[in-house]
Amino acid sequence: MGFYQECKEYQKSDFNSFFNKLTDEDIRRIIYKSRLSPWDYLALLSPVAERHLEEMAQRAQQLTLQHFGRSILLFTPLYLANYCVNQCVYCGFGAKNLINRKKLTLDEVAAEAKAIAATGLKHILILTGESRVHSSVQYIRDCVEVLKEYFTSVSIEIYPLEEEEYADLIATGVDGLTMYQEVYDEAEYDKIHLAGPKKNYRFRLEAPERACRAGIRTVNIGALLGFYDWRSEAFLTGVHANYLQSQYPAVEVSISPPRMRPHVGGYMPREKITDKNLVQYILAYRLFMPRGGITLSTRESAELRDHLLPLGVTKMSAGSSTNVGGHAGGEPSTSQFDISDERDVPAMVKMLYNQGYQPVFKDWQMLG
Repeated sequence: MGFYQECKEYQKSDFNSFFNKLTDEDIRRIIYKSRLSPWDYLALLSPVAERHLEEMAQRAQQLTLQHFGRSILLFTPLYLANYCVNQCVYCGFGAKNLINRKKLTLDEVAAEAKAIAATGLKHILILTGESRVHSSVQYIRDCVEVLKEYFTSVSIEIYPLEEEEYADLIATGVDGLTMYQEVYDEAEYDKIHLAGPKKNYRFRLEAPERACRAGIRTVNIGALLGFYDWRSEAFLTGVHANYLQSQYPAVEVSISPPRMRPHVGGYMPREKITDKNLVQYILAYRLFMPRGGITLSTRESAELRDHLLPLGVTKMSAGSSTNVGGHAGGEPSTSQFDISDERDVPAMVKMLYNQGYQPVFKDWQMLG
């Protein structure tokens, strides 16, 4: 059974009824189990578990130190193009938004790469809008050929591909994939994706597994919090990560818990996700998947990122820009969304050292 079927089975469950049967003793017992089931994970996302965040935090810190030490991998996003054919209500790059559209030339990609590499970063995440005309697989491949001269790790956050297309990019030098499902509830997904290929829920949901079959080294998934009940979205993200890790044990699987940020178009999220909710999600996931990565982006404020750091975070973005060509000082374009933590790489490095952490710029070496 693939994850689409597994996801549908989980969504048939009455989460509220499950939550209402939980006791404080159930939560205490789960916190100290050596291995958690998906239902244990759901219990840690419950309202009852909110009363046990301190115990969860202590356990999460212990597990993170055990499996990751005090190291944090730093990376930055690089936007190659913002042309898009989708109509997604929450994205500044949406096809109907009247924004300055831009696509980097290969010379501009090299200029961006030089500017980023000068900061010491060795991991980069490249992004595009969904337009196979403007950002074809061939164009992305050409960009990767440029970027791999500067970076030891090149990850992609682009539109979903077929398995053979992932294999092609992996052969070129791509080693990581980030793919946000945006929202796991299929009915809500249909409402917020008005038109375009992204409206295909299942094709997007199964993209990480296609990349795993193609030989990708790392996969990062997540739901964009704010569209639907955060507890069910956090749960389905976690069980999706667990599915991928179980099926493809050689792949490094991580999750991101992004909350919506302001953007061109002005769509307001239906659900308010508090800092406390975010903390509970991170802690529950760390206890459920002790070896799973947790990526915290600049969508969150500097103050909050600093406080969340000890709770299980393993990767952080630094010196981020969400507009095309935002690193080398070229002509600015419209950003996908507003970032919150605007610190540059030296400031992030200083913060990490001050908190007793080791910033990691390079965690593996590409061969060939």
